[in-house]
Amino acid sequence: MSEITAKTPWKDYMGDVPMHLNYFEGTMYEKIEDIAKKYPNNIAFDFMGKSTTYKEMIKNIEKCAKSLSTLGIRKDDRVMIALPNCPQGIYMFYAVNMIGAISNMVHPLSSEKELEFYINESGSQTVVTLDQFYHKFEAIRGNTKVKNIIIARIKDALSKPLKFGYMLTEGRKIAKIPSHAPVIIWDDFIKIGKTPFYDFKVKRESNDPATVLYSGGTTGITKGILLTNKNFNALAEQIVTTNPMFRPGDKMLAAMPIFHGFGLGVCIHSMLANAGRCILVPRFTPESYSKLITKYKCNFIAGVPTLYEALLRLPKFDKADLSSLKGVFSGGDSLSIELKKKLDKFLYDHNATIQVREGYGTTETVTACCLTPNHMHKEGSIGLPFPDTYIKIVKPGTDEELPYGEEGEILLAGPTVMKEYVNHPEETANALRKHADGLTWVYTGDLGIMDEQGFTFFKGRSKRMIVTSGYNVYPAQIENILDANEMVSMSCVIGVPDPYRMQKVKAFIVLKNGVVANEQTKDAIKAYCAKHIAKYAMPREIEFRSELPKTLVGKVAYRKLEEEEAKKNA
Repeated sequence: MSEITAKTPWKDYMGDVPMHLNYFEGTMYEKIEDIAKKYPNNIAFDFMGKSTTYKEMIKNIEKCAKSLSTLGIRKDDRVMIALPNCPQGIYMFYAVNMIGAISNMVHPLSSEKELEFYINESGSQTVVTLDQFYHKFEAIRGNTKVKNIIIARIKDALSKPLKFGYMLTEGRKIAKIPSHAPVIIWDDFIKIGKTPFYDFKVKRESNDPATVLYSGGTTGITKGILLTNKNFNALAEQIVTTNPMFRPGDKMLAAMPIFHGFGLGVCIHSMLANAGRCILVPRFTPESYSKLITKYKCNFIAGVPTLYEALLRLPKFDKADLSSLKGVFSGGDSLSIELKKKLDKFLYDHNATIQVREGYGTTETVTACCLTPNHMHKEGSIGLPFPDTYIKIVKPGTDEELPYGEEGEILLAGPTVMKEYVNHPEETANALRKHADGLTWVYTGDLGIMDEQGFTFFKGRSKRMIVTSGYNVYPAQIENILDANEMVSMSCVIGVPDPYRMQKVKAFIVLKNGVVANEQTKDAIKAYCAKHIAKYAMPREIEFRSELPKTLVGKVAYRKLEEEEAKKNA
């Protein structure tokens, strides 16, 4: 262990938090099954007014597992789950784990081409999604090896009164699935497993692969990140250990999505693995979020800075009583000093006794790896590492550790580090490197410094990336899609300041000869983008130019465009 790493000051700055923990040796499903035996009648989650106990949850997970095995899904098979935060998403996630398969977690609002990529990249032959997304999957099915499309419906997870209201409002907007469509409706899927012919429970080890999440890594090319049972179970132990005020039955408002490491790892698995109670939010709106915090008297909330920015602007939230809160966590993007001050004042003015705590992590380590201690704060710091997790700052791309206060690349090591990038051995070898200290380090591509007390300060990204509403958007990917359009000669994509999203995507486009730069052309390009780009990554602005600035070697000078936009917004 290097001298700097060894000085991480747990004892002095994390109170009674131990430096090392004992982790559950088993699968994610076995962990929550163990909790369900201890707290069978505790509520595991609430969804749109309907509560489900741990006992009921385990029973439903087992039903799903039986049906999956009856469909022929076996150990190491990939099952794509493209669902929002809903009961079927939780049942399916743990059922896939129970039968030894690997869940492939995907944003259901992804474009058709992105969904096609995720299916083919992972080798998924079974897809689980909502009825409202069926038509996207059917449009690309012929380009994949998908055999089964399982269709869940929000209405099936609701109580009878709410179901009726839902069908009169949201349900009416969903396009009908043809009666002859080659799909398996959820109710029929559950019935399949009533007479299982296969021993569906598969013995898996702690370090066996369990889940694939997606990220651009350090290169900006979308890759599947293969994570293990231990990665998630270790995170669950670390989260509760660094929040000693947590008690079984405490409520977490789970608005961060299940296909995102923050949502799946912190808001759902860490809660269910410790007898917490998840308040599932299938679709975020500031209004519904604020209503649920007060209705359920939530103890913990976690979100990205844009979420908190939206809450601060809600007039109806002015009289809210937030005295039930034990923890407010921000991650996914940098929390500005000014926004933190506003948030802390807002919490104080609404009877909360705590302040917002900032964390940091990457999908390569599930999610958060460090957190601001609950009893102290350093302005601009992302906090201290979790137990058994180490951070060091090195000269970018090397293993040369830098002195305190000197800026370099942030490296992470610990029990939540991924297994690999799926199908990308070279990039895996580049991102995961074993050092002389015996630890395997993740090269994050992010820049930061560490002070003499072990607090880390995030300083920026060495890779070209836009963070919008907490999602990572890689300009090169958007440019490739734009450049493939028949009207586009060349494009450049940058992030520009936005009061709500922190950054929004803006595209500068040079059109091909003969193409008129007018609103009709802009609308046509936007329609094209909607088919190929996820909604959150869509260019919010398009500006036509006769040419783009170039560097001395002929590359597009995207930094010059960023400077121009910065001057406009100054």
